[in-house]
Amino acid sequence: MAENGDVEADHAVEVFRIKKLIKALEAARGNGTSMISLIIPPRDQISRVSKLLADEYGTASNIKSRVNRQSVLSAITSTQQRLKLYSKVPENGLVLYCGTIITNDNKEKQVTFDIEPFKPINTSLYLCDNKFHTEALSSLLESDEKFGFIVMDGNGALFGDLAGNTRRVIRKFTVDLPKKHGRGGQSALRFQRLRLEKRHNFIRKVAETAVDCFIADGQRVNVTGLVLAGSADFKNDLSNSDMFDQRLRQKVIKIVDVSYGGENGFNQAIDLSAETLGNVKFIKEKKLIQRYFDEISKGTEKICFGVKDTMRALEMGAVETLIIYENLEHPRLILKNTQTGDEVVKILSPEEALDKAQYIDPESGAELEVTESEPYVEWLAENYRSFGTQLEFVTNRSQEGSQFVRGFGGIGGLLRYEVPFDEMEEPEEDSDWEDDFGL
Repeated sequence: MAENGDVEADHAVEVFRIKKLIKALEAARGNGTSMISLIIPPRDQISRVSKLLADEYGTASNIKSRVNRQSVLSAITSTQQRLKLYSKVPENGLVLYCGTIITNDNKEKQVTFDIEPFKPINTSLYLCDNKFHTEALSSLLESDEKFGFIVMDGNGALFGDLAGNTRRVIRKFTVDLPKKHGRGGQSALRFQRLRLEKRHNFIRKVAETAVDCFIADGQRVNVTGLVLAGSADFKNDLSNSDMFDQRLRQKVIKIVDVSYGGENGFNQAIDLSAETLGNVKFIKEKKLIQRYFDEISKGTEKICFGVKDTMRALEMGAVETLIIYENLEHPRLILKNTQTGDEVVKILSPEEALDKAQYIDPESGAELEVTESEPYVEWLAENYRSFGTQLEFVTNRSQEGSQFVRGFGGIGGLLRYEVPFDEMEEPEEDSDWEDDFGL
């Protein structure tokens, strides 16, 4: 299961990086039409794209404005150079952004980004404009979560999944279950026993088939959530049955009544559970933060919040789950003492980063020079594994998420064991202690 958690965390980090990149690309503007957006789908040929760029270079040579012509030619040349680093198109395609942008201090800066998407990008694009076109990248962020469906009725069962707008029937089978009847006499109990036995065997077969369909390698569940659907009580009997795998039971997000079995029932189940499927990520976030709040209400010391205590807990290896607001704006600075050459790391709030006192050594009064600066949240995304923790990004769109951001600074963690942070404050230095021990 830990491996499954690692895959989810890797995906979350990739999504976070793409979101940040899209934000930066959308904010970038240039002079004229010197910003190139190039998207190469999987299985395309580098040679075809190289020829396209060569043709565009010839066309751009005819631009009348000298400044614009030079900018466009420079951007095409940079794109060609970056493309030479690839012998073939990566498995999921390739996205290139290249051009001259205007920085905040009104200076021109040449930038080039090459991105190998985390899932296939089935778009082909070449545009030269005064902005970067990120629509295809944004589409990567649309949910690609897969949901499983089990549809049961008295005639059989269907197993399917839904990913995005694509539904698929994985397996189905039919059964012939005896109906209730009014035969009396001594045979009534025997007929009832046979009927219950066949229902029991049907539910057993459904439970076993569900494991084949929805548990990959016999170890991890391969769907984000599971919907049980059907007429009568079959779906509830399955949900409550000891034969139903515990790993699948934990993934059940909705049980719905449908009027039909088979594919018609599958379609009806999708319609009836649409709202729940759309809210799964939202619900997951709410549950995580509620778990955090529950620890607070219990009065345990198995949580941390704020940059200082969270970093302490991370360095101790105590953080089981690190929770961070995806838009946290704290920079992580490496500062160098201009007198001693010593380096110090500071993680500051946006307000603290503007305070000049933060760049003065309190002991010597020496100036601290910034040698390195990067967003703290990006640093954590790169380094969280070294602290042995799981990383969870949250938003402020739910009530719980908003409360976590406003009340706890947007960073905290669930701990493996209690850590008494209050007792960890450094004591005042006592000059007499050495004398007490004869040192």
